[in-house]
Amino acid sequence: MSSAEMDPDAALMLRVKQGDTAAFAQLVEKYKQPVMNLVFRMIRDLTEAEDLAQAVFVQVYKSADRYKAASKFSTWLFTIARNLSLNEIRRRSRHPIESLDVPHPEQEDQPLHQFEDKKTFSPPERLLQGELTVKIEEALAGLPENQRTAILLCRQDELSYEEIAKVLGCSLAATKSLIHRGRETLKEKLKPYLRTGEWKETR
Repeated sequence: MSSAEMDPDAALMLRVKQGDTAAFAQLVEKYKQPVMNLVFRMIRDLTEAEDLAQAVFVQVYKSADRYKAASKFSTWLFTIARNLSLNEIRRRSRHPIESLDVPHPEQEDQPLHQFEDKKTFSPPERLLQGELTVKIEEALAGLPENQRTAILLCRQDELSYEEIAKVLGCSLAATKSLIHRGRETLKEKLKPYLRTGEWKETR
């Protein structure tokens, strides 16, 4: 069985490769919020995260002709999202006062109706829901990038440790270690705010 047969999203992306904009719309609708969540928590700027999340899907569409269903679509997508976010983090470290310069879909040969406005991408859903959430966000922000990204990807239920390792570009053992260390750090930082002091494992 091919990857496309096992992964319906890969099958949709192969349709995008053939010029099917409706298939692209389905992928955007399914993944716009997970991509936004990841990008925002990597660059910590809501306005620019909206631009960058949009740029992720622009790149997905532009790369359609080179797409091969060798792995799950979500693995490929989150790799693009992480790489663009890391590029932005590096750019900011070099030019801290410049604004984000990413291509907007209206400037590209894209199906324009997929990006009607920035409201397509919503802020992370639990961003402002109470003190504990704020503390969790602060604790996540304090993690090294690779640990933080590993934890965030781990929250994507359909991603296995092997697929997270592909996104991070490291070994399976290293990925498991990153997730373990990240969880231990979060547990320690959040102990004062959690009754049990226990980090709930998701796997």
